[in-house]
Amino acid sequence: MLSFQELVTAIPVVIKAGNVPAIVGEAGIGKSALVQTVAEKMNAKLFTTVVSLSEKGDLAIPVPPMTENAFVKTSKYGELADVKFGYTHTLIEIIQWAEAHPKQPIIWFLDEFNRGTQAVQSELMNLVLQRQINSLRLPDQVHLVLAENPDATMAGFESSDYGVTVGDAAINDRTVRLVMRADAADWLQWAKTKGNIIESVRRFIEENPQQLAPAEHDDDLYPTPRAWQRVSRNLQALSDLPADDQQRLRLDLLEGDLGITVGQSFEQFLRQQKAGLSAREIYDGDSLNPIASRIFNEAGTDQQQSIMNSLIQQTNDYPLTNESHASRFTTLLNLMPVDAQFAVALKVAEVPDLLEQLYEAAQKYPLVKQLYDQLTAIGLKNNVN
Repeated sequence: MLSFQELVTAIPVVIKAGNVPAIVGEAGIGKSALVQTVAEKMNAKLFTTVVSLSEKGDLAIPVPPMTENAFVKTSKYGELADVKFGYTHTLIEIIQWAEAHPKQPIIWFLDEFNRGTQAVQSELMNLVLQRQINSLRLPDQVHLVLAENPDATMAGFESSDYGVTVGDAAINDRTVRLVMRADAADWLQWAKTKGNIIESVRRFIEENPQQLAPAEHDDDLYPTPRAWQRVSRNLQALSDLPADDQQRLRLDLLEGDLGITVGQSFEQFLRQQKAGLSAREIYDGDSLNPIASRIFNEAGTDQQQSIMNSLIQQTNDYPLTNESHASRFTTLLNLMPVDAQFAVALKVAEVPDLLEQLYEAAQKYPLVKQLYDQLTAIGLKNNVN
């Protein structure tokens, strides 16, 4: 699998060799943005056709000259051809552009290629192979790039359940498959430059890179790079509303883009940000920053709980079996009211294997033992097994 930046380098190589790249990646991973970036790098004119919206014959059925009566005209929104069939006007635009700019490369991006029907795929692949439809020949400067969602026949995607039409062996043999993976570093670079992604989203992905496109997620809705872009835009628009409305609507908007699990996690992160602390600020450095300790101590109980929940969720990146992390977690725990400490202990118990890991580490590390003993005492005091 290749990252965004690796593909930005690889795709022009495949094109230069006279081959057709077929980019395979999950929905929302950034395939369209990738091709846009490649076109900019090659100084190429980009044309896009969404194959899933095409019908058999769209590229090949002749269209008679249309009279003025063949158009539906509107006062505000222009005019629309009232026809049932016809080849896409993209081909005409490509030819016209090639004649006007004979030295400029042209990329024709066939997006969602394997979401088209078998007949549409075959018709388009004939264009890819022969570079000709009827008497119309593609100029040499035109380079085709395909994008597909994975299907269960592809290596590494055996459990994929996209509603795609599997291409035949002849199609697979005529293209170079380039599998795209989500890469947090690449996405963050794009987010800071072209993506216009707000700081809170960027910071969450910096601290939780696995949440950009998690392998394990809710069944219906889950995060993708495109979903995080929608989250950023929604939060920007939400910020114009009164604070009460923001608080009431935000979680539902987040869950609508990210699913329940990650949506709630990001909501906790946003509350933590309001308190002014992040996992990095708590755990980095030789010791707990006195300012971080003061901010936590002055925060309300709900904010303290949100911070601690976030720390618990980030135990993969900041394991509590580390003595330094355990010590700082214990320090913050002691700053909380007794009932809030109990809520933290419950959260720790909900994380699979975390208490067992703490118990094993406690046999070696005194500061981890201190945290484990305190959590155990809190549980026993509240009759928690």
